[in-house]
Amino acid sequence: MANPTRWVTDTGAGHSRWYIERFRRLAAEGADLAGEARLVDAMAAPGSHVLDAGCGPGRVGAVLHQRGHRVVGVDADPELIEAAGQDHPGPTWLTADLAELDLTAAGIGEPFDVAVVAGNVMTFLAPGSETAVLRRIAAHLTPDGFALVGFGTDRGYPLADFDDHLAAAGFVLEQRFSTWDVRPWHDGADFAVSVLRIRG
Repeated sequence: MANPTRWVTDTGAGHSRWYIERFRRLAAEGADLAGEARLVDAMAAPGSHVLDAGCGPGRVGAVLHQRGHRVVGVDADPELIEAAGQDHPGPTWLTADLAELDLTAAGIGEPFDVAVVAGNVMTFLAPGSETAVLRRIAAHLTPDGFALVGFGTDRGYPLADFDDHLAAAGFVLEQRFSTWDVRPWHDGADFAVSVLRIRG
């Protein structure tokens, strides 16, 4: 990994274990953890090849797998990837730096129809790596593929910067919502879900 992510530098020791156990507890309590996956599933063709970029312990990719999609989940944190494999067998879970993502080298040559970047992943990247991450995601998509990116607008990563970064990475903004259940975007929203297409 070229530079440590904010997931490493801005959180304390044991944060990954806490995160894993938090979502295990929520799942056991019957919490609805499938909101992001529902939107991906609604937009994607049946049986799509889906990249879960920054997959964490696998909750989004697991639901998409259950709905018949072929999922590859990638995260820089090996502890999260280990938990994903334990809790959600079926998808392919890989440890990799999104800024240097090369799944062909990992034996996955088929491009992806969809990439989902949920869970505030963009706000936890290494500072200055945002364009590189988006560029590597774009490089793994089919020509008519799309990416869904969601993060809080109050987490230190200005939306205007994201818009600059996505353009520099070769994407265009197709649509934006204020929630994963597609409520309309407004300037005061504390969350943004952006639909990105590769620039033609």
